[in-house]
Amino acid sequence: MCRRGVSPDIARAIMRTNTTAIGAVMVHRGEADSLICGTFGEFGWHLNYVNQVLGRDGFRPHGALSMMILEDGPLFIADTQVNLHPTPEQIAEIAIGAARHVRRFGIEPKVALCSQSQFGNQGEGSGKRLRAALQILDAGNHDFVYEGEMNIDTALDPELRARLLPCNRMEGAANVLVFAHADAASGVRNILKMKGDGLEVGPILMGMGNRAHIVSPSITARGLLNVGAIAGTPVAHYG
Repeated sequence: MCRRGVSPDIARAIMRTNTTAIGAVMVHRGEADSLICGTFGEFGWHLNYVNQVLGRDGFRPHGALSMMILEDGPLFIADTQVNLHPTPEQIAEIAIGAARHVRRFGIEPKVALCSQSQFGNQGEGSGKRLRAALQILDAGNHDFVYEGEMNIDTALDPELRARLLPCNRMEGAANVLVFAHADAASGVRNILKMKGDGLEVGPILMGMGNRAHIVSPSITARGLLNVGAIAGTPVAHYG
């Protein structure tokens, strides 16, 4: 870090007092398999240290994915933390990463790009970026179902979707909701947790090879146990 304005004295102080930096360096040195942090402080603060240390190993965080366990099954929400205002390229990457992680749970992903706009009925706003992301996805060769942009209720209600968007290519209810704003994704996640009796598993920090996960200060002991189970999955089986 000497070329990033960090003097030896500052480095020593950080490595004596900053548990996130200590844990990230332990993972980098092979002294630990994974790091869980975030029970206090701001997500971006922890992400900065994780990214600076583990980025040297070729990892790059591209999104945070939360699994909400509800009465009728799991629902995945992204990106709740990492990209506050993601570009179309980032949205496409988030969708691909989310689909990959959902399969780790033995679930076939059905990804909906969610917005106030619906199949182009609003020219500007988040729908514009989601439509661009859809074009990026269409240009690739992907083995999961995705569709958008659409409202949340349209994504979750197949009958409503068939009536409003008869040319859509998704069957059944979406189980992955990808948003163009972290505010929207985080808000949906928190509403489901507080008012929908949803049990959150995560956030899962995508792109880090399962070497680091950053939770929120509101996480419970059970939530930490769930993230610990994810972190304990062998790296070879996680992305």
